[in-house]
Amino acid sequence: MTRERPPFMTITPIAVERIKNLLASREKPSVGVRIGVRSRGCSGLSYTLEYADERLSTDEVIESYGVTVLVDPKAGIFLLGTEMDFVEEKLQSGFVFRNPNEKGRCGCGESFHV
Repeated sequence: MTRERPPFMTITPIAVERIKNLLASREKPSVGVRIGVRSRGCSGLSYTLEYADERLSTDEVIESYGVTVLVDPKAGIFLLGTEMDFVEEKLQSGFVFRNPNEKGRCGCGESFHV
């Protein structure tokens, strides 16, 4: 019996629109954006997001509503099952990651641990 693989990561329509706007405003063509995780912050890890100029053979590829999101292979284990969203509030806006693997966050919200 073959099971369908659950999505590696989901991206909300609002996040997709923001990614589309970022890619359209960039003066250089991109294949999409790349998400990663770095050792940083008081809790140990933080999310990274950058333009992707090329698709690497080791990237996990997520196609969602017409945008390509690449996941750095070193970050895959930390991001499995994560939802990426974009939130706009009165004093701040940005991408938000709802990650079921997180065991805690630092007080400022900039880093997390698993």
